Amino acid sequence: MKVARLYDFLDVRVEEAPVPAIGPGEALVRARACGICSGDVVPWYIRKKAPLVFGHEPVGEIVALGEGVEGLALGDRVFVHHHAPCFRCRACARGEFVQCPIWKQTQLDPGGMAEFFRVPAFNLAGDTLRLPAHVSDADGALVEPLACVVKSLDRAGRTEGASVLIIGLGVMGQLHVLLARHLGARRILAADLVASRCAVAASLGADVTIDASAGDLAEQVQGHTDGEGAEVVIVGPATVQAIAAGLACAARGGTVVQFMGTEPGETLALSTHDVYFRELRLIPSYSCGPLETRRALDLIAAGVVGARHVVTHRFPLVEAAEAYRTAANDKAAIKTLVLFDGATG
Repeated sequence: MKVARLYDFLDVRVEEAPVPAIGPGEALVRARACGICSGDVVPWYIRKKAPLVFGHEPVGEIVALGEGVEGLALGDRVFVHHHAPCFRCRACARGEFVQCPIWKQTQLDPGGMAEFFRVPAFNLAGDTLRLPAHVSDADGALVEPLACVVKSLDRAGRTEGASVLIIGLGVMGQLHVLLARHLGARRILAADLVASRCAVAASLGADVTIDASAGDLAEQVQGHTDGEGAEVVIVGPATVQAIAAGLACAARGGTVVQFMGTEPGETLALSTHDVYFRELRLIPSYSCGPLETRRALDLIAAGVVGARHVVTHRFPLVEAAEAYRTAANDKAAIKTLVLFDGATG
């Protein structure tokens, strides 16, 4: 079978690999679609994992099932989460699934950018979801990224009636715009350095778009919020400078969500006096768990979010290297998908 193996940032090669064998409780899935994640194109983040068959936003069709699998059948189209929790540890009991010690031990074999991949028993039982017939493969490939946004806005607190600022308008920023609108945000502000991305955000429901290069971001936000700042701030870029800007843009009593991890060793200079008396909350939101993936699929099935909103580029597996370069370098690219033979959407 063909796989797309990443050796370094911008170094992706389509190679031959054996089809993985499955055991009891496992499944073999023929891939139909897989998205390229924002994290896949962050150099420091992906280099620590390389070499690997990348891709962790897959949709596929079950073509073989191991002994003992229940609730799934050959031919089912499924979303498969690349990580799954144990549901038994203290972290899981608190709902902190990404902190489960089993979480990062569960991986798709060899990865989502492969014609076939093995789903381990933990993943199959823990977070594999059958897609409704009307949900296309391209739509289904948005389950994992949308689930991360579901978690982010959950951790932000009450969105309904709030002013929401989204900094960074790649695909995750655009999904935040869509979901904040759906959840009843009173006013959505969307900021980016790229004019075309601001235009997309406006088409998806942002009330105000801000050119982040046109001056101090906090001053611009205050100008659009009667000097108050935003009650909820989502910081997409994985830099301490962006987080600091997010804190500066927040209203008193506001919440700032750090949506991406920064490079190891980076630290944020924080005015604890300012944070205390403004009562700001700085909340990290990392990945997503089985509760969020189910809600994300419900939103997609209901038509709230779909490929039509954010997917701008589609490539076959043989062009995975070009797909990766597009996702990494093309500022007009919002969401890039790899579609396999027979994919829909």
